[in-house]
Amino acid sequence: MVQFKRFFLGRRLASDETQHTQVSNFIGLSVFSSDALSSVAYATQEIMASLSLNLHGIAVTTAVGAAIHPLFGLSSPVAFGIVALLVVLGISYRQTITAYPGGGGAYIVAKENLGEISALVAGASLLADYILTVSVSVAAGVAAITAAVPLLQGANVALTIAFIVLVAVANLRGVKESGALFAVPTYGFVAAMLLLLVWGGARILMGGTPAAMSAHAPQAASHASTFTGLAMLWIFMRAFSAGCTALTGVEAISNGIQAFKEPSAKNAAKTMVWMIVLLGVMFMGITLLASKFGVTYSHSLDASQVAETLLSKLAKAVYGDVAHGLPKLMYFLTQGFTFAILVVAANTAYADFPRLAALMGRDSYLPKQFASQGDRLVFSNGIIILTLVSCSLVWLLHANTDLLLPLYALGVFTGFTLSQVGMVMHWIKLKQEEPRWLSKAIINAVGAAAAGIVMLDIAITKFSHGAWFIVLLIPVMVLIFQRIHRHYIRVRSRLAASRTEDIYARKNRVVVLVSRIHRGTLEAIRYAKTISERGQVEALTVDFPDAYGRPSSERARLEADWHRYCEGIPLRVLESSFRKIVEPVEEELDRMRAAEPEFTFTVVLPEFVTEHWWGNLLHNQTALRLKATLLSKPKTVVISIPYHLDSDME
Repeated sequence: MVQFKRFFLGRRLASDETQHTQVSNFIGLSVFSSDALSSVAYATQEIMASLSLNLHGIAVTTAVGAAIHPLFGLSSPVAFGIVALLVVLGISYRQTITAYPGGGGAYIVAKENLGEISALVAGASLLADYILTVSVSVAAGVAAITAAVPLLQGANVALTIAFIVLVAVANLRGVKESGALFAVPTYGFVAAMLLLLVWGGARILMGGTPAAMSAHAPQAASHASTFTGLAMLWIFMRAFSAGCTALTGVEAISNGIQAFKEPSAKNAAKTMVWMIVLLGVMFMGITLLASKFGVTYSHSLDASQVAETLLSKLAKAVYGDVAHGLPKLMYFLTQGFTFAILVVAANTAYADFPRLAALMGRDSYLPKQFASQGDRLVFSNGIIILTLVSCSLVWLLHANTDLLLPLYALGVFTGFTLSQVGMVMHWIKLKQEEPRWLSKAIINAVGAAAAGIVMLDIAITKFSHGAWFIVLLIPVMVLIFQRIHRHYIRVRSRLAASRTEDIYARKNRVVVLVSRIHRGTLEAIRYAKTISERGQVEALTVDFPDAYGRPSSERARLEADWHRYCEGIPLRVLESSFRKIVEPVEEELDRMRAAEPEFTFTVVLPEFVTEHWWGNLLHNQTALRLKATLLSKPKTVVISIPYHLDSDME
């Protein structure tokens, strides 16, 4: 088992090897920006899906239909607005990186500047968003590859779960190794998208767009007047909120500053700039190309069916006949790298979810186990929990991005808003020390206002499409965090108070639980004699009488042999008419404690130990249940006496 673990995860890393896990800017972009960069594969798709439905709910799916659709022209203004928001958030978060070089995620900023509740809301929002990042990104990646290879359609759920597990294993090996592994898909996708934009732009300049577009353009303009101002505003808001999935992952670099090589903050800030530039160019370019080539997208009406992605349609439109030659190669390269980056985009969540969970664990808002680092200097427990929850969500929602994406973005924009409000308070606190505090506060205030407006937009327009679940989930998570925190406070105060309590010497009575006589039983009794006071040892066994109330044959054999092997040790039999073992033992020990409150009762359990791990699954199940039950009992100590079966077989 240990060799298997080392093969998959690599050698163990000592604590003083932490610096070897830090990454360069080149690797850092692939680790912390793959989520944001990959979102261009479905952000434009979501805009078009919102615009391709007319007021009567009829989907527009053909190029000609898209050309005459009165809402189709809104895609470019929506994209411009989202890119402007991207720039505002990028500048704001660059200030956050500078102000918090140790890591400036929304949780830390809100905790230091806005208080506990705001920090917990930010933490809950980001944890939910990271889970959705894994589910959405990998599901979208599988959808991209199934669009190119129809034979794989129908296996989306199994493929999505398999790739999530693959990314989890890579992250269990460590951030540096997973980043090096994922650099090729990230930069390959960027190259593929830029080539698609150049190729499409060249075709537009040479007049290679579909003829239907120019032919029906006047008709499209005449249909625009059929929509009222309020209707257009609502449709614009809905498309804008849908397209804001392009901005998820923007905060990832500020969360993982310490993962960069020194100077960490400076390198993280540079990487943030490159991410903003690449994301803005690719997102705006894809949206403009889709508009020029008349490519649109409609949500699937069947939850179990995954529609062909917009990017797949766009690549076919740009490259032409993809059945042969160079166009076919370019199409498959586009889909292949789209699939690859969407799968590895989950790595951003795997880089940030465990870190955030560890921070909240150290602050006693999550179980302390989240703060423990594994053999490879990664927060293994957070990685495992993220994998289990994401896979469950994929299975429940059939790996369908049309169902997953409406849940997306609300959580991250809640985090954006709280982070930027916290930064405003941060600069106000430092106004005596920071000469440029006012200008910096204004920048973050603009970011807070923009993120807050978008957060409300998403909550309103996507509420009935699944955002209601996130609206309810975040308060529930906050309540859970508070309960965990109160529990840890109570435990600490109780342990501190216990130092002044008087400790009384107690008498010890030892009880050995037996089923039949064998070497394990004899070793348990021998050990019980060594820890008892004045031979206060007795044995208990549970018997199942037959239908007529007569003792079982096992009891008769045990009683016949008892005095031969265990002379001097009293044996008491507990009869269980309902064929239970744990409950009669529990009730008898409760009675003994009530009758002799001055005693501590030590329960000795003989347990089998086999050579192979799977052999242990065949034994000791009753002992495990007994230990779990008796652990909660006061004045009770449980001791296991191992009996190694295989040592007798050699």
